[in-house]
Amino acid sequence: MRRKLVVGNWKMNKTVAEADDWCWNYVEHQLIGSETEVGVAPPYLGLVAVAESLYGTDVMVGGQDAFWLESGAYTGLVSPTMLKDAGGSFCILGHSERRGRFGKLEVPEETLPYFSETDATLNLKLAAVLKAGLTPILCCGETQAERDSGMTDSVIERQLRGALHGFTSKELQPLVLAYEPVWAIGTGKVCDSGEASRISGFIRSHLKVAVSTKVSRSTRILYGGSVKSSNAAELFAMPDIDGGLVGGASLDPAEFAKIVGAA
Repeated sequence: MRRKLVVGNWKMNKTVAEADDWCWNYVEHQLIGSETEVGVAPPYLGLVAVAESLYGTDVMVGGQDAFWLESGAYTGLVSPTMLKDAGGSFCILGHSERRGRFGKLEVPEETLPYFSETDATLNLKLAAVLKAGLTPILCCGETQAERDSGMTDSVIERQLRGALHGFTSKELQPLVLAYEPVWAIGTGKVCDSGEASRISGFIRSHLKVAVSTKVSRSTRILYGGSVKSSNAAELFAMPDIDGGLVGGASLDPAEFAKIVGAA
């Protein structure tokens, strides 16, 4: 049986002091059953403080991204080895915002090339994260235009094929996938639970063909996209959804605790 997993992605939010306050407040609210794993991904600068504040609890800490080399002249980047040394145990890879695919665009359109993640760079990052012993949470999902054009399945298949190329079934045992419809991120929209489950099932079927039956059965598939306490239980009850990648709602410790409770 796949263990439920709920991960909070704080994105570019919270100072170190605010992050520490979140941790103390969350621990007061948490109700985690043995069947549920929980993690939070703070900004890099808060990772050490959050790891220290949550030490001794069941809450994991991870990164929002990582570079594929251990060290070198790469200004502003952070390696998987550094994340692990800071207390991280997992790393989110390929979030749509890293790919320049926004559900709600709040930056000038001409700056989108700045967010230039590709399936090829994700392939390199995935290898590095696995080598460092971190659990990768690989994101995939379609934009509104791609959904309207009937391209949802083909877009997701292309993203997975590119990122997972060259890996063996054994290497991908720790893999976690997250289906995040881009149009539901930061917009308040949420994918219908039945459709979210259908796509999660499609992802599982792709893994069976492209990797192995074993990986298909064991890989946890999360849903991400305007997850809230009001819709979490319905989403998490779907047979192929094994938890959530939670954005804005994870910034409120009480709300996040309710979402975890729904799992």
